[in-house]
Amino acid sequence: MDQHNTPTPHIGAKYGDIAPTVIMAGDPLRAKFMAENYLENPVLINQVRGMLGFTGTYKGKPVSVMGHGMGIPSISIYSYELFNFYDVKTIMRIGSAGSYSHDLKIGDLVLAQGACTDSNYAAQFDLPGTFAPIADFGMLRAAADACERFGYGYKVGNVMSSDLFYSDTPQPEKWMKMGVLAVEMEAAALYMNAARSGNRALTILTISDHILTGEATTSEQRQKTFTHMMDVALELI
Repeated sequence: MDQHNTPTPHIGAKYGDIAPTVIMAGDPLRAKFMAENYLENPVLINQVRGMLGFTGTYKGKPVSVMGHGMGIPSISIYSYELFNFYDVKTIMRIGSAGSYSHDLKIGDLVLAQGACTDSNYAAQFDLPGTFAPIADFGMLRAAADACERFGYGYKVGNVMSSDLFYSDTPQPEKWMKMGVLAVEMEAAALYMNAARSGNRALTILTISDHILTGEATTSEQRQKTFTHMMDVALELI
């Protein structure tokens, strides 16, 4: 790791300020909520561009929590810098998702085994084919075991990492036909950056709205009440 590259243009922390395991949320206020309610002795280590980050301990183990913003361009920058400049080994994304499945209801968890995408992010790697972004299996298995112990409703499978929140031509039924469970906006890039840097990643999602039924939650509910995915992520430290 080139410690001379820290702080980075997007992260104000010095090398050593960030734990080897980072839990990331799209909303920096969710990261703040998690630090204040779960971590022991959390210390603010980043507030560049309002992307709050904290380092503390959980049951004596070091962990950092930090926002990553919305969409593949945003998470790709933060996860790249964490993996490549701060010697982070593991990133878990905890986020919200829209359900594509009748078997998933509001509040259920999705463990993203793989992430389809309409993004062109993989083009930079100049691969002679299509790359399939996947989670670390050990983390995935441990997360499923944690869900079972907690008794949380969950499913494991493919998600869709979309570049578009407002699409002029939405076609969710095509992804549904392929068994994709839910739509979100970041997992594919996180998994690609983890693969390229030789590190580990997992995305744990809470169903916040339902594409099929029109059910939805408020921004405050997403910030403060989606705690089951936090419980599961912290079990993996």
